[in-house]
Amino acid sequence: MTQMTMIAAIQNAHDLAMERDENVVVFGEDVGYFGGVFRCTAGLQQKYGPERCFDAPISELGIVGAGVGMAAYGLKPVVEVQFADYMYPAYDQIVSEAARLRYRSGGEFTCPMVVRMPTGGGIWGGQTHSQSPEALFTHVAGLKTVIPSNPQDAKGLLLAAIADPDPVIFLEPKRLYNGPFDGHHDRPVQPWKKHPLGEVDPAYYEVPLGKAAVARAGSDLTIVTYGTMVHVAIATAEETGIDAEVIDLRTLIPLDTETVMASVQKTGRCLVLHEATLTSGFGAELAAQIQAECFYHLEAPVLRVAGWDTPYPHAQEWAYFPGPDRVGRNMKNLMEA
Repeated sequence: MTQMTMIAAIQNAHDLAMERDENVVVFGEDVGYFGGVFRCTAGLQQKYGPERCFDAPISELGIVGAGVGMAAYGLKPVVEVQFADYMYPAYDQIVSEAARLRYRSGGEFTCPMVVRMPTGGGIWGGQTHSQSPEALFTHVAGLKTVIPSNPQDAKGLLLAAIADPDPVIFLEPKRLYNGPFDGHHDRPVQPWKKHPLGEVDPAYYEVPLGKAAVARAGSDLTIVTYGTMVHVAIATAEETGIDAEVIDLRTLIPLDTETVMASVQKTGRCLVLHEATLTSGFGAELAAQIQAECFYHLEAPVLRVAGWDTPYPHAQEWAYFPGPDRVGRNMKNLMEA
């Protein structure tokens, strides 16, 4: 095992995939010579050359559109959109072309493409560098949506995404790139080298898409979450003394309903937690499915904790971010319901 940050784990996954399959190509804004704004593709152009890892013009529509064409003709493009906030010009290509190609061609063409995007807040990025748009992808038939919470999963999930024959949206919580984050912004930053999930196997391995993980076992209530919020949930459970079971979804679509429902049926209470905007967020879909499948097991209605229905504020970052104080209050309310 090797100590890796999430950045190093993602870079390692790129390297192993490109080494195993010459059809894997990597491109996007600044990913080649510079190695990516967060350095997730560092060294790949030097090792594999500018034909397999190269810089693209500042055109998200063009980047993703070119990737769709490459995928249709047998390549396996891994494209980077520099921030998830910049994906909107490319959204039509993702939805109308990548997600529909297999269906529209009657299975004659597939689109084995990965679109990587740093997502979420907690880095003082303001409204145009902090968005969490995962619900916009989970609504689209034909797309898989992945959000890792640690280096071990990030590497295995990215390798599984690259091997997948269909398009995968791979959202990387940028606050987790260099260490876990429990939501306490006023405390010293913790590095991945002090966390057990920072130990990563340097060999090739895949983490199956569509399989959640029990990040913390518990019996009082279930917290269903993903990405950065996994660490917030675990920390809040420890601080409040509420024995919460924390489910890290890892993959939103396909959704591991079996693991989620088994946990909720065991605990009888459920809190759905995400950083994205509350209204029409993915938590609404989770709450609806849990309420339908676990109605007779629930001791209280499913509760959602999420970002507010507003653009991500710069000056009030920590009022927007669902931190331990807000999560803890809602956990206590749920236990009293």
